[in-house]
Amino acid sequence: MKWFFGLCLAACVLAGCAKKDDRVVIYTSTEDFRTEHMQMLLNDEFPNYDIIIQVLSTGNHAAKVKAEGTSTEADIIVNLETGYLESVKDVLADLSAFDISEFLPELVPADKKYLPWDKSSGVVVVDRSRLASLNLPVPQSYDDLIKPEYRGLLSMPSPKSSATGYMFLIALINLKGEDAAFSYFDRFAENILQFTSSGSGPVNALLQGEAAIGLGMTITAVAAINNRGATFDMLYFPEGSPYNTSGMGIIKGRETKPIVQEVFNFIITKVVRDDNDLFCPEPIFRNSVNNIPNYPKTIPYADMSGGTDLDLKDRLLAKWRH
Repeated sequence: MKWFFGLCLAACVLAGCAKKDDRVVIYTSTEDFRTEHMQMLLNDEFPNYDIIIQVLSTGNHAAKVKAEGTSTEADIIVNLETGYLESVKDVLADLSAFDISEFLPELVPADKKYLPWDKSSGVVVVDRSRLASLNLPVPQSYDDLIKPEYRGLLSMPSPKSSATGYMFLIALINLKGEDAAFSYFDRFAENILQFTSSGSGPVNALLQGEAAIGLGMTITAVAAINNRGATFDMLYFPEGSPYNTSGMGIIKGRETKPIVQEVFNFIITKVVRDDNDLFCPEPIFRNSVNNIPNYPKTIPYADMSGGTDLDLKDRLLAKWRH
């Protein structure tokens, strides 16, 4: 469905058509199944509006908003990582006029330029039966993962191409210190089967029987268990689970348009609630309830200080490349 949403917007741009009064354009970085649900809810609620969702990778999403500024085609942006939202605040509207009282206050910035869309944790996913067939114990800590007996059995997203990989890097830096964390990953790399390009890669490697241990996302591991019948264990080590947050906002100048106000209000009262209930139930609301089968009810989160600092990210990824 990605191509369909992008094609709709591209056709309008290529045709040079003026933006219609009944049109709202949304940029998002959600997965296909979440995007499709969002589109369905919006179409059902606003059958007389032309609501176009354009799906972009996180990096392209942020770069597009930054380059286009307040002249961007988008009226609303959804599921953009918090660090990138901080970097484009100057083109985002103040959301104080909306009722934001249901969101956890610690996830709402003081200037109210964006609201939380989701909080998504990382997890160590283990194929216990594969380890048993190799007479190997289930690891109990990050330090266990660099033991030589796990050589060739690990999969992790590359921090260079995946936000999931980067959040594991930040969490280990906060735990061990920068130099010790990079030394740790030098040893970790000796055991790696592959550094994947995406956050879903490690779980896919386990599903295909290629890896026995993967550093991935809780949401992806739960989907594999619930939808694919996988019998994986999800481990949250004592050092804590890394996590990402993302948010949503309105492009400055569009917040005064009644149609944008109406659609955004529906997104923050219904669409994001549905997404939290059905797909990613980690707490972003004061009264969040997790009813998703096999999704852990309690997750011990790691220290993610510096996770939204883009200058730090650039420096650390340059160091990772070397």
